[in-house]
Amino acid sequence: MGPSFRGEFNQKVDSKGRMSIPADFRRVLEAGDPKCPDHPNPRLVLLYGPHLKSCLQVYTLEAMSEIEADIQKLPRGSAERRRASQMILGKSWETEVDKDGRIVLPKDRRAQVGLSEAGGEVVMVAMGDYFELWNAETYAREVEAEMEAFLEDQDADFDPLSLLGGA
Repeated sequence: MGPSFRGEFNQKVDSKGRMSIPADFRRVLEAGDPKCPDHPNPRLVLLYGPHLKSCLQVYTLEAMSEIEADIQKLPRGSAERRRASQMILGKSWETEVDKDGRIVLPKDRRAQVGLSEAGGEVVMVAMGDYFELWNAETYAREVEAEMEAFLEDQDADFDPLSLLGGA
């Protein structure tokens, strides 16, 4: 297993859909791309679709290969394999980070997360083997509010490591 995505970053998206990928995230993408370092621009796979609601997910090529292998383990012709293929393989897009450390989000992908024509601000949230892309306003309203509500229900001495089940 290679390095993990860590942290949370806010980035502006310009009117053409260009957004910078933080250097820390680019290093993980490079480590997960078998063509790097010979090919200097790391590739990534972006998942989209209605099942993701208000965010997009970004995986390294290596992580997506593992997911594809899991899909191929499902019985041929099964409903599960068909659904997984449609929702993951059919709703994925491979692109690469350009020499300036940016990707271009197509108009329909920006629309899914509610980024306007004039650009906007996106939050990139590390999830270990992938990261999520959120409209900054949606993230604050939905995810941060959900976290606050969760923490309000916890004891004053709550330790997030307790979620790991004894780790």
